[in-house]
Amino acid sequence: MKPTSLLDKKPLLLRKFLWFQIIVAMVLGIGIGLILSPTGLGVLDEEIAYTVASWVALPGQLFLSLIQMVVIPLVMTSIILGVASGGDSNFLKKVGLRIAPYFVLTTGVAVTIGIFIALFIQPGQYISGEFTQHMTAMGSADLDIPGAMEKMSLPDRLAKLIPTNPIESQVNKDMLAIVIYALFLGVATVSVKDKLSKPIIDLLFSAQAIAMQIVNWAMLMAPLAVFGLLCDITIRVGIDALIGTSAYVLTVIVGLGILLCFYLLLVAIIGRKSPGKFLHDIRSAQLLAFSTSSSAAVMPLSMKTAHEKLGVRKSISQFLIPLGATVNMDGTALYQVVAAVFITQVFGIDLSVSELVLLAITTVGASIGAPSTPGVGIVILATILVGIGVPASGIALILGVDRILDMTRTSVNVTGDLAACVVMEKWIGDKLEEPEETSKLPEVM
Repeated sequence: MKPTSLLDKKPLLLRKFLWFQIIVAMVLGIGIGLILSPTGLGVLDEEIAYTVASWVALPGQLFLSLIQMVVIPLVMTSIILGVASGGDSNFLKKVGLRIAPYFVLTTGVAVTIGIFIALFIQPGQYISGEFTQHMTAMGSADLDIPGAMEKMSLPDRLAKLIPTNPIESQVNKDMLAIVIYALFLGVATVSVKDKLSKPIIDLLFSAQAIAMQIVNWAMLMAPLAVFGLLCDITIRVGIDALIGTSAYVLTVIVGLGILLCFYLLLVAIIGRKSPGKFLHDIRSAQLLAFSTSSSAAVMPLSMKTAHEKLGVRKSISQFLIPLGATVNMDGTALYQVVAAVFITQVFGIDLSVSELVLLAITTVGASIGAPSTPGVGIVILATILVGIGVPASGIALILGVDRILDMTRTSVNVTGDLAACVVMEKWIGDKLEEPEETSKLPEVM
């Protein structure tokens, strides 16, 4: 018998029209934020406005904290069960041999789009020297890029992929190490006898169900969280930073739009699905990703969307969604390469073809395993800039609009994960047996 979720006791509107509530919350958040912002209508002075922003953002911070509290057990259990659902290690081979080159290919396409669109529009040419000095002076004092300068050889990086201390990886939220650890556990689980693996699998199902129930509780406050987060960022950013860096913002958005069209092309050609229907089915996940700037926060809803709306088997969605939220960061990669080219243009640095190729390779490598949490793109971007000889202090130019672009690229990241699920569902032709236990998990709205 299916357990009753707390969501089932709520009105139908709350359970069925999350996308509509999020749109309303977004409009209200931006509108009220512009009214209260010192650089908007200026109803409140700066000090009071920022105090109000902190309190308004509280529901959003609580929402993200609840999700982040369970994201590690949810990632681990989902990946292990995703591998175990295939019945044997052949499932991992079948999916892994396809998804690894697919992720690298799409990330490479995203970086290529980013470089070409940045070179074509040249957003750095629209920034005045006075604005550059002003923004750098304002942002350099607050710039915090811990660990961005760390140097490590390629063999050392490859060795570090195997987590020697899983507990330390969880404490440091090293999601790539956690994913690799979960993959090893999943393969080992299906490699031993059924009577030995069944108790572990049952325990994992229970742990996943508990984590999903906490997600259900968090989802109850999702619209309020969306309102608070957008109102907060609108009050703090206002319109000054948007106007000053509008060419850069437009370049990133155009690039992300082209990348989205590329995903829809893959869905139509390989997945044999209507792009319009695909976008309609995933709108709730896209909107939640846009408003929270966190792929991890959307992961439970993405898994539900992939299975129930897109017809992807749970064994595939439970494996690909957590994996994609860690290594498939195409939107982030595109943003990073556009930002890097933009900052080089502002500083008058001409990149040669070889330097552009190096930039592309560095961006692809840096985006893989990036934590799926807000603001991490700044840290990764600092690493990329240092690698091509650009002062990391140039990041101060884009700090003001980073959260807005963070929301946009996260939405594209989630779209890419769901598109990957559709493609993999089509590529894996033979029927995979679905375990009965998966139907007992609490649903996410």
